[in-house]
Amino acid sequence: MRKSFDELTIADDFMFCKIMQDEEVCKTFLEMTLAGQIGKIISLSSQNAIITGSEAKSIRLDILAKDETGKTYDIEMQAVNEHNLPKRMRYYQAAIDVLFLDKGEHYSNLNDSYIIFLCLFDSIGKGKPVYSFENICLEDRQTLLQDGTKKIIINADAFGKAKNKDLSGFLEYVKTGKVTTEFTGRIEKMVETVKSTEQARSEYRFISAFEMDALYYGRQKGREEGRKEGVQEGIAQGSYQTKCETAKKLLEIGLSVENIVKATGLSREEIEKL
Repeated sequence: MRKSFDELTIADDFMFCKIMQDEEVCKTFLEMTLAGQIGKIISLSSQNAIITGSEAKSIRLDILAKDETGKTYDIEMQAVNEHNLPKRMRYYQAAIDVLFLDKGEHYSNLNDSYIIFLCLFDSIGKGKPVYSFENICLEDRQTLLQDGTKKIIINADAFGKAKNKDLSGFLEYVKTGKVTTEFTGRIEKMVETVKSTEQARSEYRFISAFEMDALYYGRQKGREEGRKEGVQEGIAQGSYQTKCETAKKLLEIGLSVENIVKATGLSREEIEKL
């Protein structure tokens, strides 16, 4: 059963994306996670649909950020353990590389990138709050491949083991909703602001109905990979007419053209003609 709008917390996709669209919040989260400063964020968007090919599986990223040094960061909230994170991260990395490398460009132009999953559970099972992975030579365990990729899985369940006080407080907030730091207090106020916004309420109401239709489509096609995957497939495979009808309804509730492009896959020109 999908949560009501008033029950949403930072651990829910809709609210997480709303809060992480704030550049300062996103940058602070990334610096806590990576234990170091990053460049100024110059691009930040949510719910990015990446369609890699007509027959390929499409994906939808929660948050995609890019800093002034060219590094990209995909941040995903994961509340339910679907036991597929390693392979899923592999696919996300490949899709992002396709997104940022145009035809004819040299491989050296690929951006350094980070795939970050913030989980409410311990998918690795070692009890650590943060797991960081890079490709390394198995023969000496010291030589890195230096392919510019890094995958990070965060375990909010182990918030008490995080050495960084701010990170520990943030993970505790994600897991329990308890505010213990200045940063989480700021986020809690932002959550309350979102909940007091009628446009956000209407957007959530409509998206909920749209996701149910998309999930039904995914299941009818024999894809029982969970709500998120069913939604992604449903949106990607939906008819053009359905997408147009969806875009019209999103326009009616005041959603920006940019966000409607991300939600439906239609072009800006197609939406402006509606």
